[in-house]
Amino acid sequence: MSLYLASLNSGSNGNCYYIGNSHDAVLIDAGISCRETERRMARLGLSIRKVRAIFISHEHRDHIRGVEVLSRKHGIPVYMSPITYLKSQLRPDSSLPRTFITQEPVHVGSLTVHPLPKQHDAADPHSYTVTSAGITAGIFTDIGRSCEQVAHHFGCCHAAFLEANYDETMLLEGSYPLYLKRRIHGDLGHLSNRQALEIFTGHRSPFLKLLLLSHLSAHNNRPEIVSGLFAPQANGTQIAIASRYEESELYCISG
Repeated sequence: MSLYLASLNSGSNGNCYYIGNSHDAVLIDAGISCRETERRMARLGLSIRKVRAIFISHEHRDHIRGVEVLSRKHGIPVYMSPITYLKSQLRPDSSLPRTFITQEPVHVGSLTVHPLPKQHDAADPHSYTVTSAGITAGIFTDIGRSCEQVAHHFGCCHAAFLEANYDETMLLEGSYPLYLKRRIHGDLGHLSNRQALEIFTGHRSPFLKLLLLSHLSAHNNRPEIVSGLFAPQANGTQIAIASRYEESELYCISG
């Protein structure tokens, strides 16, 4: 059985990632409107009826903006840590919120979702891996620095969304105020292009087929910079860049 994945949007203006097989799917975050989520899935030929759950990484607005309407309209359960639920102030229909225990797998139809702790300036942020029939995709964005969890689980992936948020020179020399530069660059901020490349070259598996570089900054990065860094290191892995303006193509990963 193959695993299908797509970025519906990736960036500070909204994040939403689709992962599923022929029968079941999950969304990781729902940071764009319900209407836009539906439109983008429809353009990719994806059915919202296959979405069994939405998993929330953390409570920042660009990750939860559309979740209440999307969940309520389609009756989709929303999974998040208990602390994230409290901090988010989300109030989906009472029957739809779900919580999980960090590092304990959650079974959603034929998919297994593994919540992992990460470093970010949120109350209780998580990354996720999603596995179906031995094929695993990971979502590693909004991370201040790599850690043992990120390194290990990235190394188990056949496909991954990996943050490459900023070019260090562009951030340093750019117009952002000093406090914001420090936040982005800090251990609870975001991954730079260089940090992402170190994760890719240092921890990828020999079976990593697809790397979707994600959450690029609109002001401190450019797709051509990221492509120029990663393409020479691809070694057979397909490299793509998730857009902050539109959905990616739908990718199919087979074992």
